[in-house]
Amino acid sequence: MKIDEIREVTAPIASSIANAYIDFSKMTLSLVAVVTDVVRDGRRVVGYGFNSNGRYGQGGLIRERFAPRILEAAPESLLDDTGENLDPDRIWATMMKNEKPGGHGERSVAVGTIDMAVWDAVAKIVGEPLFRLLARRYGHEADPRVFVYAAGGYYYPGKGLDELRAEMRSYLDRGYTVVKMKIGNSIAEDQPRIEAVLKELDGKAQLAVDANGRLTLEQGIAYAKMLREYPLFWYEEVGDPLDFALQAALAEFYPGPMATGENLFSHQDARNLLRYGGMRPDRDWLQFDCALSYGLCEYLRTLEVLKVAGWSPSRCIPHGGHQMSLNIAAGLGLGGNESYPDLFQPYGGFPDGVRVEDGHIVMPDLPGIGFEGKSDLIKVMRELAE
Repeated sequence: MKIDEIREVTAPIASSIANAYIDFSKMTLSLVAVVTDVVRDGRRVVGYGFNSNGRYGQGGLIRERFAPRILEAAPESLLDDTGENLDPDRIWATMMKNEKPGGHGERSVAVGTIDMAVWDAVAKIVGEPLFRLLARRYGHEADPRVFVYAAGGYYYPGKGLDELRAEMRSYLDRGYTVVKMKIGNSIAEDQPRIEAVLKELDGKAQLAVDANGRLTLEQGIAYAKMLREYPLFWYEEVGDPLDFALQAALAEFYPGPMATGENLFSHQDARNLLRYGGMRPDRDWLQFDCALSYGLCEYLRTLEVLKVAGWSPSRCIPHGGHQMSLNIAAGLGLGGNESYPDLFQPYGGFPDGVRVEDGHIVMPDLPGIGFEGKSDLIKVMRELAE
């Protein structure tokens, strides 16, 4: 058993939308195929992975550094103790050879992308959904019913209050009970947007708001004083994600739930957030995204950090809107997952036929991560691998 090839393509996911910090008009991602020599049902097992939106494709790092280390390693060194499957931890350690500690930047995205593909292959080799493999391997009870919320509400040229309300209404109509919108341009612009959305929701769903790290402490406090007058699901990523003092200070002004973590890329970053960021385990939410933070192997270390700090994994609702995090949520007891009903396709969303009901989806019993169940996505993936 061995990995024959690792293929990567940098693909556009450009869209004429923006949050308070960046626009997505030139956004890309890396799509990776880990091609094995294992055959199941007459087809070679291929694991697929890609990085989440908001970080660009990592083709250079993947092709020049991390894929060669795997392909140059002795094949048996990448197998588990039974010799009957790949070992994600051994492959992860091989990728990280000759990498200095720290520097958790773009390399965490490159490694996370390959790691996703490895786990997809591992679950396909044993012929079961990844979430069930994770539950069995790490002593959890698999729960195929997963909470999901709809992320949208971006700034868009010509997008007024009527268009914003219509967008949020469409999420309600599709079964979501929590929706999210972007804020951070200015209170003068955002307060009417928030009030318009809340009026449209009319108590049938909750609203979360996301500043995407745009605000200074003073601006974040001003927003907090405005936002605390509304029944929000959370107030997300107010300032720079590494400014833990800013995050801690906000708790003095915002008693409601806050959320952050999508731009932290290691278990060390997560530990520092919990130590110094003033996060409150009874109400706040953690949004670490395995696809941006060295993959599931590292995410397991992050969950151990949470446990030591007295946090439940149920306070994690990952960023990214991808099926990898859905599997982690269902297999390891996370609180749910982000969803992009209309954006970043074909990479976001669920397998065909999966519907949102009362804010939850039910994971289908598809081998691996489940990419083969999403027809528009698997078509793109197989074009790379075959």
